[in-house]
Amino acid sequence: MVALSRRLLARHERIRDALPAVVLVLVGAAATAAGENGSDWHAPRPGGTAWMAVACVPLVFRSRWPLPVVFASLAVDLAHLSVAPDFSMTPAASLVALYSLATRSSRRTAWIVGITASVLITTVYAIADSEPPLAGTSLLRFDLAIAATALGDAVRTRRRHLAEVEARAERAERTREEEARRRVTEERVRIARELHDVVAHHITLVNAQAGVAHHLMRNDPDRAYEALAHIKDNSRAALDELRATVGLLRQPDDGPDSRAPIPGLADLDALVGGVRAGGLSVRVTAAGTPRPVAPTTELTAYRIVQEALTNTHKHASATRVEVVLDFGPDRLRITVTDDGRPGASPGPGSGHGLIGMYERATAIGGAVTAGPLPEGGFQVVAELPLALAPASA
Repeated sequence: MVALSRRLLARHERIRDALPAVVLVLVGAAATAAGENGSDWHAPRPGGTAWMAVACVPLVFRSRWPLPVVFASLAVDLAHLSVAPDFSMTPAASLVALYSLATRSSRRTAWIVGITASVLITTVYAIADSEPPLAGTSLLRFDLAIAATALGDAVRTRRRHLAEVEARAERAERTREEEARRRVTEERVRIARELHDVVAHHITLVNAQAGVAHHLMRNDPDRAYEALAHIKDNSRAALDELRATVGLLRQPDDGPDSRAPIPGLADLDALVGGVRAGGLSVRVTAAGTPRPVAPTTELTAYRIVQEALTNTHKHASATRVEVVLDFGPDRLRITVTDDGRPGASPGPGSGHGLIGMYERATAIGGAVTAGPLPEGGFQVVAELPLALAPASA
């Protein structure tokens, strides 16, 4: 019942504004019917009730026009005070109007009007009742007007504070949703990059080995059979890596055997072995003192070498590739150089492979440069941090 009444009042502003007016008229009528000692009851005097009703009529519009309502109710109450200062309910309508003004206007306006109304009410009552303005009854009316303004100001401040709290909560919720969408987008891009690197590398090797098998099938069946075996191994490796990448999407409560470890520097031998089986000579050398490498850096290094070898197989018409891993104090420098013919290798930034290298290195605070060499061939150089910087709060 209470909730229904609140919803009704929230939808009908005029009814909500009129409720104090109805209460004041009823209380005013009861006040005129009571005797001086409160026990001698008689019929309500129409004069006091009529004054109260007229003063309360503007309250019906106190939400829409709070300042004019104060002026109208105050004018009627002052007129009533001047002719009947002994009516105890005056200036109740003006107090409600002052409260409403303070809840809906600026603090400056509310206090200027409230103090002015308090002074006018006290002065008119003192003159009409022939008593000093600082007498008890006059000061009581002054205090009531000030109290109505102060109460309205406090309610307005609390409402504003609650509105600000709700607005901050809504902004925080929107920020969380936007951050969640951003993370989902980044994760999709990362997984797409992983899938591209895996598929492009292994399909390139399979294609090269299939060409070798086709070429040798009639003249050298043994080597053709060996090439077909390499195709089988590379296709199985591609499926394993795809399964591991898709395993990143599994739920935390999935079994541990559903997620394979991500590749790293220790897997370069297997990667190079597959490339060599496709007919490309690859040499891997290490320089400096090997140091512990962050898992993300290991994955990035592996993918960069993988993509560089894939591009060499696809575009460079190269016969030899040299991979150098140079461990510095805090950086890992990777250099992949091929001997492809001039103009055969892709330029920097062309194709998704090179773009993926740049994105991977930049994501962990590294950098990649790639381009043709003056004497021929193509070179990819990556600078990666050995340890990742902690994420800023």
